[in-house]
Amino acid sequence: MAIDFTLTPPQRELQLESRRFAVEVLAGARAAELLPTAEERFLATRPVYEAMVVAGFLRKCIPQPAGGENAGLIDMAIMAEEFYSVNASVTLTMLGTVLGLLPILLGGTPEQCGRLLAPFLRKSGTPLAGFCSSEPGGSANAASPPPGEGVRTIAKLQGDRWVINGRKKWVSSATGWDRKGADVLCVVCRTAPDAPPEKAISIIAVERPASGIVFERAIESVGHRAHLTPQFGFENVSAPRHNLLGEEGGGLALTAASFTGTAALVGILGVALMRAAFDFALHFARTERRGGDHPIIEHQAVGYALADAKMTIEAARYLSWRACHAVDTQSPAADELAIQAKIYGSETAVRVITDLMRVVGIDSYDHEAPLGRLLQDALALPIFDGGNMGVRRRQLHTLLKRADYEPLLASGAA
Repeated sequence: MAIDFTLTPPQRELQLESRRFAVEVLAGARAAELLPTAEERFLATRPVYEAMVVAGFLRKCIPQPAGGENAGLIDMAIMAEEFYSVNASVTLTMLGTVLGLLPILLGGTPEQCGRLLAPFLRKSGTPLAGFCSSEPGGSANAASPPPGEGVRTIAKLQGDRWVINGRKKWVSSATGWDRKGADVLCVVCRTAPDAPPEKAISIIAVERPASGIVFERAIESVGHRAHLTPQFGFENVSAPRHNLLGEEGGGLALTAASFTGTAALVGILGVALMRAAFDFALHFARTERRGGDHPIIEHQAVGYALADAKMTIEAARYLSWRACHAVDTQSPAADELAIQAKIYGSETAVRVITDLMRVVGIDSYDHEAPLGRLLQDALALPIFDGGNMGVRRRQLHTLLKRADYEPLLASGAA
């Protein structure tokens, strides 16, 4: 048995390349967060997002078999940590686009992949994709049978085209740069109204331009201030029959598969925010005396708080890397580890950043310091990508109830 957390030479190169880009380019996009409206803030990040695409980072998120340069989820985690620790908003625009492509990557035919992924493989432009899963009123019970509503967006087959009607919410970049829609939207919708949930839901790819996408509002979110999460509707939006992804009625399984990998990455997003907060708090503690004789790091309470934060960051990173590795290798423990990484990384990020704010004191409440912004971004992690209470813990609970559940499977000791 070999356990080795050493990065390969290509992974170390990716880490350093991503770190340089984050410092030299992404950091400059923070000014966008000061603009007055959600759409203005999002639009102001477009040149920086384009720079990410031109530099090839979006290609590095698309698997090699699909024409990209990504060798696995661990590579994604390495890049995401470097980017997200510097600018969460623009990073989430890229990661949200990758999520929007996952139903194609996981369920698409070779023809669909070749056609739908083409704009995202070029090192030019500002292509966006969105995974249209969440709906107004929540989607934690997407599979609910009557009298529950479950998925409320409807797609009806009319001739050789699907006609989609419904509303969606919280879908990253879904309405695009101009309110007319992202380049590709993977829409979770009900295609068989009378069928049981496991056969009623499908995913259909809607390509731009598509008339009938109705912008309702850009959500003024607490964090990720320069990232667009709109509320919008589909009014008789048309897509060709051959844009059905996977099997008709197989949408719930394809959705679950798409969100497995992203769960592991959310753990790393938590690591990135904690890392940025720790770096600031450590420097503050080393240089600030607060009117006393010595830098405050000399005080035991401060030193212990910093030590606790650092231990948590390392634990969260390695759990997330373990989860990413399990997904990459298609381990039987992948689902469990990914969900654990998501819950642990997201919830500890909120706690650790709050603890570090106590170390810094009242100055952490000033937006000139980064801690308030980092906490605002962290607050989303436990409640998006499948809320920890409404979705992720339920998934773990379901695993634990299975008669064949093996507690040592996740550790590789079963």
